[in-house]
Amino acid sequence: MVFILSACGNDENDFDASGVFEAKEIIVSSETGGKILEFDIEEGATVTVGQILGFVDCENLNLQKAQIAASIESLKAKRNSAGPQVLVLKQTLVSQSKQIDAQKEQLRVLHKEQSRLENLVAAEAVPSKQLDDLIGKVEVMRKQMEATESNLNVTRQQIISQEQQIAIANRAIMSGQKPMEEQIAQMDNMIGKCQIINPTTGTILLKYAEKNEVTGPGKPLYKLADMSELKLRAYVTNSQLSKVKVGEEVTVFVDNGEEGSKEIMGVVDWISDKAEFTPKTIQTKDERSNLVYATKIRVKNDGFLKIGMYGEVKF
Repeated sequence: MVFILSACGNDENDFDASGVFEAKEIIVSSETGGKILEFDIEEGATVTVGQILGFVDCENLNLQKAQIAASIESLKAKRNSAGPQVLVLKQTLVSQSKQIDAQKEQLRVLHKEQSRLENLVAAEAVPSKQLDDLIGKVEVMRKQMEATESNLNVTRQQIISQEQQIAIANRAIMSGQKPMEEQIAQMDNMIGKCQIINPTTGTILLKYAEKNEVTGPGKPLYKLADMSELKLRAYVTNSQLSKVKVGEEVTVFVDNGEEGSKEIMGVVDWISDKAEFTPKTIQTKDERSNLVYATKIRVKNDGFLKIGMYGEVKF
Protein backbone atom coordinates (compact mmCIF):
# COMPACT_ATOMS: atom_id res chain seq x y z
CA MET A 1 0.00 0.00 0.00
CA VAL A 2 2.87 2.37 0.83
CA PHE A 3 4.48 1.57 -2.55
CA ILE A 4 1.23 2.25 -4.44
CA LEU A 5 0.67 5.57 -2.66
CA SER A 6 4.27 6.53 -3.38
CA ALA A 7 3.86 5.69 -7.05
CA CYS A 8 0.66 7.71 -7.28
CA GLY A 9 2.38 10.63 -5.65
CA ASN A 10 5.22 10.45 -8.20
CA ASP A 11 2.73 10.41 -11.12
CA GLU A 12 0.96 13.46 -9.77
CA ASN A 13 4.17 15.47 -9.71
CA ASP A 14 5.59 13.88 -12.86
CA PHE A 15 5.30 17.05 -14.94
CA ASP A 16 5.11 20.80 -14.44
CA ALA A 17 2.94 21.67 -17.45
CA SER A 18 1.35 20.09 -20.49
CA GLY A 19 0.14 21.19 -23.86
CA VAL A 20 -0.20 20.23 -27.50
CA PHE A 21 2.32 20.21 -30.30
CA GLU A 22 1.86 22.67 -33.14
CA ALA A 23 3.72 23.65 -36.30
CA LYS A 24 3.75 26.60 -38.63
CA GLU A 25 1.14 25.68 -41.22
CA ILE A 26 1.09 27.27 -44.66
CA ILE A 27 -1.85 27.26 -47.05
CA VAL A 28 -0.62 27.39 -50.66
CA SER A 29 -3.08 29.02 -53.04
CA SER A 30 -3.28 29.25 -56.81
CA GLU A 31 -1.72 32.38 -58.34
CA THR A 32 -3.76 32.15 -61.54
CA GLY A 33 -7.06 30.84 -62.82
CA GLY A 34 -7.79 27.89 -65.05
CA LYS A 35 -8.20 24.14 -65.23
CA ILE A 36 -5.75 22.09 -63.16
CA LEU A 37 -3.96 19.89 -65.70
CA GLU A 38 -1.70 18.10 -63.25
CA PHE A 39 -1.69 17.93 -59.46
CA ASP A 40 -0.37 14.57 -58.29
CA ILE A 41 0.32 14.99 -54.59
CA GLU A 42 -0.85 12.97 -51.61
CA GLU A 43 -1.50 13.99 -48.04
CA GLY A 44 1.41 12.98 -45.83
CA ALA A 45 3.94 13.33 -48.64
CA THR A 46 7.11 15.33 -48.01
CA VAL A 47 7.86 18.06 -50.52
CA THR A 48 10.88 20.30 -50.95
CA VAL A 49 11.22 24.01 -51.62
CA GLY A 50 10.93 24.88 -55.32
CA GLN A 51 9.42 21.51 -56.22
CA ILE A 52 6.88 21.69 -59.07
CA LEU A 53 3.73 19.92 -57.89
CA GLY A 54 1.38 20.62 -60.79
CA PHE A 55 0.27 22.82 -63.66
CA VAL A 56 -2.71 25.05 -64.40
CA ASP A 57 -3.93 25.49 -67.98
CA CYS A 58 -2.43 28.70 -69.43
CA GLU A 59 -3.23 28.25 -73.12
CA ASN A 60 -5.07 31.56 -73.21
CA LEU A 61 -2.00 33.38 -71.87
CA ASN A 62 0.22 31.68 -74.46
CA LEU A 63 -2.12 32.84 -77.23
CA GLN A 64 -2.03 36.41 -75.92
CA LYS A 65 1.77 36.29 -75.82
CA ALA A 66 1.89 35.00 -79.40
CA GLN A 67 -0.45 37.80 -80.50
CA ILE A 68 1.77 40.47 -78.94
CA ALA A 69 4.88 38.90 -80.52
CA ALA A 70 3.14 39.00 -83.93
CA SER A 71 2.35 42.69 -83.40
CA ILE A 72 6.04 43.39 -82.75
CA GLU A 73 6.96 41.62 -86.00
CA SER A 74 4.37 43.67 -87.87
CA LEU A 75 5.97 46.85 -86.52
CA LYS A 76 9.31 45.74 -87.91
CA ALA A 77 7.69 45.18 -91.31
CA LYS A 78 6.33 48.73 -91.28
CA ARG A 79 9.76 50.26 -90.90
CA ASN A 80 10.86 52.35 -93.88
CA SER A 81 14.17 51.70 -95.56
CA ALA A 82 16.37 54.52 -96.77
CA GLY A 83 18.09 52.16 -99.18
CA PRO A 84 16.42 52.98 -102.54
CA GLN A 85 16.48 56.77 -102.18
CA VAL A 86 19.97 56.82 -100.69
CA LEU A 87 21.22 54.44 -103.39
CA VAL A 88 20.16 56.85 -106.15
CA LEU A 89 21.82 59.76 -104.35
CA LYS A 90 25.01 57.78 -103.82
CA GLN A 91 25.14 56.91 -107.51
CA THR A 92 24.78 60.62 -108.28
CA LEU A 93 27.56 61.28 -105.78
CA VAL A 94 29.85 58.81 -107.56
CA SER A 95 29.07 60.42 -110.93
CA GLN A 96 29.81 63.89 -109.58
CA SER A 97 33.06 62.69 -108.04
CA LYS A 98 34.16 61.25 -111.38
CA GLN A 99 33.21 64.52 -113.08
CA ILE A 100 35.38 66.45 -110.63
CA ASP A 101 38.28 64.07 -111.26
CA ALA A 102 37.91 64.65 -115.01
CA GLN A 103 37.78 68.40 -114.54
CA LYS A 104 40.89 68.29 -112.36
CA GLU A 105 42.72 66.43 -115.12
CA GLN A 106 41.56 68.96 -117.72
CA LEU A 107 42.67 71.78 -115.45
CA ARG A 108 46.08 70.12 -115.04
CA VAL A 109 46.46 69.95 -118.83
CA LEU A 110 45.40 73.55 -119.21
CA HIS A 111 47.92 74.65 -116.59
CA LYS A 112 50.63 72.78 -118.46
CA GLU A 113 49.61 74.41 -121.72
CA GLN A 114 49.46 77.79 -120.00
CA SER A 115 53.03 77.38 -118.78
CA ARG A 116 54.20 76.50 -122.29
CA LEU A 117 52.45 79.48 -123.88
CA GLU A 118 53.82 81.83 -121.25
CA ASN A 119 57.33 80.78 -122.26
CA LEU A 120 56.52 81.23 -125.97
CA VAL A 121 54.93 84.63 -125.42
CA ALA A 122 57.96 85.70 -123.44
CA ALA A 123 60.09 84.66 -126.41
CA GLU A 124 57.65 86.47 -128.70
CA ALA A 125 57.16 83.21 -130.59
CA VAL A 126 53.34 83.33 -130.38
CA PRO A 127 50.89 86.19 -129.95
CA SER A 128 49.74 86.96 -126.42
CA LYS A 129 46.08 86.48 -127.46
CA GLN A 130 46.55 82.71 -127.41
CA LEU A 131 47.74 82.93 -123.83
CA ASP A 132 44.79 85.16 -122.89
CA ASP A 133 42.33 82.71 -124.46
CA LEU A 134 43.92 79.83 -122.54
CA ILE A 135 43.77 81.74 -119.26
CA GLY A 136 40.06 82.30 -119.93
CA LYS A 137 39.56 78.55 -120.41
CA VAL A 138 41.39 77.87 -117.14
CA GLU A 139 39.07 80.28 -115.32
CA VAL A 140 36.00 78.68 -116.85
CA MET A 141 37.23 75.23 -115.83
CA ARG A 142 37.77 76.39 -112.25
CA LYS A 143 34.23 77.71 -112.04
CA GLN A 144 32.90 74.47 -113.45
CA MET A 145 34.83 72.56 -110.78
CA GLU A 146 33.42 74.82 -108.04
CA ALA A 147 29.90 74.21 -109.34
CA THR A 148 30.48 70.47 -109.44
CA GLU A 149 31.90 70.46 -105.90
CA SER A 150 28.89 72.49 -104.73
CA ASN A 151 26.56 69.93 -106.28
CA LEU A 152 28.62 67.20 -104.64
CA ASN A 153 28.11 68.79 -101.21
CA VAL A 154 24.40 69.19 -101.87
CA THR A 155 24.15 65.50 -102.72
CA ARG A 156 25.97 64.58 -99.53
CA GLN A 157 23.55 66.71 -97.48
CA GLN A 158 20.60 65.10 -99.26
CA ILE A 159 21.89 61.65 -98.30
CA ILE A 160 22.26 62.67 -94.64
CA SER A 161 18.84 64.35 -94.61
CA GLN A 162 17.18 61.34 -96.22
CA GLU A 163 18.72 58.95 -93.68
CA GLN A 164 17.70 61.20 -90.76
CA GLN A 165 14.10 61.48 -91.99
CA ILE A 166 13.80 57.72 -92.37
CA ALA A 167 15.33 57.21 -88.92
CA ILE A 168 12.81 59.62 -87.35
CA ALA A 169 9.93 57.88 -89.10
CA ASN A 170 11.17 54.47 -88.00
CA ARG A 171 11.56 55.61 -84.38
CA ALA A 172 7.94 56.74 -84.44
CA ILE A 173 6.87 53.35 -85.80
CA MET A 174 8.97 51.36 -83.33
CA SER A 175 7.98 53.47 -80.32
CA GLY A 176 5.27 50.90 -79.61
CA GLN A 177 7.75 48.02 -79.43
CA LYS A 178 8.99 48.67 -75.87
CA PRO A 179 5.48 48.60 -74.29
CA MET A 180 4.77 45.37 -76.19
CA GLU A 181 7.98 43.81 -74.93
CA GLU A 182 6.94 44.76 -71.39
CA GLN A 183 3.60 43.06 -72.02
CA ILE A 184 5.41 39.91 -73.13
CA ALA A 185 7.51 40.00 -69.95
CA GLN A 186 4.30 40.33 -67.95
CA MET A 187 2.81 37.39 -69.84
CA ASP A 188 5.92 35.31 -69.12
CA ASN A 189 5.53 36.11 -65.42
CA MET A 190 1.87 35.08 -65.48
CA ILE A 191 2.66 31.92 -67.44
CA GLY A 192 5.31 31.07 -64.84
CA LYS A 193 2.60 31.25 -62.18
CA CYS A 194 0.73 28.49 -63.99
CA GLN A 195 3.23 26.14 -62.40
CA ILE A 196 2.31 25.07 -58.88
CA ILE A 197 5.68 25.57 -57.17
CA ASN A 198 6.05 24.54 -53.55
CA PRO A 199 7.32 27.50 -51.47
CA THR A 200 8.95 25.64 -48.57
CA THR A 201 10.01 22.21 -47.40
CA GLY A 202 7.35 20.40 -45.43
CA THR A 203 4.70 17.71 -45.23
CA ILE A 204 1.36 17.89 -47.03
CA LEU A 205 -1.35 18.09 -44.36
CA LEU A 206 -4.46 18.69 -46.45
CA LYS A 207 -5.24 18.73 -50.17
CA TYR A 208 -8.02 21.09 -51.22
CA ALA A 209 -8.07 20.60 -55.02
CA GLU A 210 -7.82 17.78 -57.53
CA LYS A 211 -6.77 17.36 -61.13
CA ASN A 212 -9.28 18.60 -63.76
CA GLU A 213 -10.91 21.00 -61.28
CA VAL A 214 -11.03 24.71 -62.11
CA THR A 215 -9.10 26.97 -59.75
CA GLY A 216 -8.74 30.73 -59.42
CA PRO A 217 -6.31 33.28 -58.00
CA GLY A 218 -6.14 32.93 -54.22
CA LYS A 219 -8.03 29.65 -54.14
CA PRO A 220 -6.36 27.19 -51.67
CA LEU A 221 -4.70 24.16 -53.20
CA TYR A 222 -3.06 22.44 -50.22
CA LYS A 223 -1.79 22.96 -46.68
CA LEU A 224 1.68 21.97 -45.52
CA ALA A 225 3.89 22.33 -42.45
CA ASP A 226 7.51 21.75 -41.61
CA MET A 227 7.37 18.67 -39.38
CA SER A 228 11.10 18.45 -38.74
CA GLU A 229 10.70 20.68 -35.70
CA LEU A 230 7.50 21.15 -33.67
CA LYS A 231 6.67 23.47 -30.83
CA LEU A 232 4.86 22.42 -27.68
CA ARG A 233 2.55 25.19 -26.47
CA ALA A 234 2.32 24.77 -22.70
CA TYR A 235 1.08 27.06 -19.92
CA VAL A 236 2.85 27.78 -16.66
CA THR A 237 1.67 29.52 -13.51
CA ASN A 238 3.20 32.61 -11.97
CA SER A 239 5.02 30.51 -9.38
CA GLN A 240 6.65 28.44 -12.17
CA LEU A 241 8.01 31.41 -14.12
CA SER A 242 11.19 31.44 -12.04
CA LYS A 243 11.95 27.91 -13.28
CA VAL A 244 11.52 28.75 -16.98
CA LYS A 245 13.95 30.78 -19.07
CA VAL A 246 14.16 31.30 -22.81
CA GLY A 247 16.90 29.12 -24.31
CA GLU A 248 16.85 26.69 -21.38
CA GLU A 249 16.67 22.96 -22.07
CA VAL A 250 13.68 21.09 -20.65
CA THR A 251 12.44 17.54 -20.72
CA VAL A 252 9.34 16.74 -22.74
CA PHE A 253 7.37 13.53 -22.24
CA VAL A 254 5.09 12.10 -24.92
CA ASP A 255 2.73 9.16 -24.47
CA ASN A 256 4.25 6.10 -26.11
CA GLY A 257 1.37 3.70 -25.63
CA GLU A 258 2.01 0.59 -23.62
CA GLU A 259 5.69 1.46 -23.32
CA GLY A 260 4.86 4.49 -21.18
CA SER A 261 6.28 7.90 -21.99
CA LYS A 262 8.90 8.83 -24.55
CA GLU A 263 11.41 11.36 -23.29
CA ILE A 264 12.56 14.13 -25.64
CA MET A 265 14.76 17.13 -25.00
CA GLY A 266 13.40 20.53 -25.94
CA VAL A 267 14.38 24.19 -25.73
CA VAL A 268 12.18 26.98 -24.39
CA ASP A 269 11.73 29.22 -27.44
CA TRP A 270 9.26 31.82 -26.18
CA ILE A 271 7.47 32.95 -23.02
CA SER A 272 4.46 35.20 -23.21
CA ASP A 273 4.79 38.66 -21.67
CA LYS A 274 1.11 38.71 -20.81
CA ALA A 275 -0.88 36.45 -18.51
CA GLU A 276 -4.19 34.93 -19.63
CA PHE A 277 -6.95 32.84 -18.12
CA THR A 278 -6.25 29.13 -17.99
CA PRO A 279 -7.50 27.45 -21.19
CA LYS A 280 -10.03 24.72 -20.45
CA THR A 281 -8.14 22.13 -22.46
CA ILE A 282 -4.80 22.80 -20.77
CA GLN A 283 -3.74 21.41 -17.40
CA THR A 284 -1.08 22.94 -15.18
CA LYS A 285 0.57 21.74 -12.05
CA ASP A 286 -1.57 24.08 -9.98
CA GLU A 287 -5.03 23.73 -11.54
CA ARG A 288 -6.41 26.25 -9.07
CA SER A 289 -4.53 29.06 -10.80
CA ASN A 290 -6.68 31.34 -12.92
CA LEU A 291 -3.89 33.14 -14.75
CA VAL A 292 -1.10 31.41 -16.66
CA TYR A 293 1.64 32.29 -19.15
CA ALA A 294 1.93 30.63 -22.53
CA THR A 295 5.28 29.14 -23.52
CA LYS A 296 6.59 27.51 -26.69
CA ILE A 297 9.10 24.71 -26.43
CA ARG A 298 11.01 23.80 -29.59
CA VAL A 299 11.42 20.04 -30.06
CA LYS A 300 13.23 18.15 -32.83
CA ASN A 301 10.90 15.65 -34.47
CA ASP A 302 12.21 12.20 -35.33
CA GLY A 303 8.97 11.36 -37.11
CA PHE A 304 7.11 10.31 -33.97
CA LEU A 305 5.51 13.64 -33.10
CA LYS A 306 2.30 14.80 -34.77
CA ILE A 307 0.43 18.09 -34.75
CA GLY A 308 -2.14 18.13 -31.95
CA MET A 309 -0.38 15.43 -29.91
CA TYR A 310 -0.23 16.06 -26.16
CA GLY A 311 3.07 16.52 -24.39
CA GLU A 312 4.17 17.07 -20.81
CA VAL A 313 7.04 19.24 -19.64
CA LYS A 314 9.40 18.87 -16.73
CA PHE A 315 11.42 22.00 -15.86
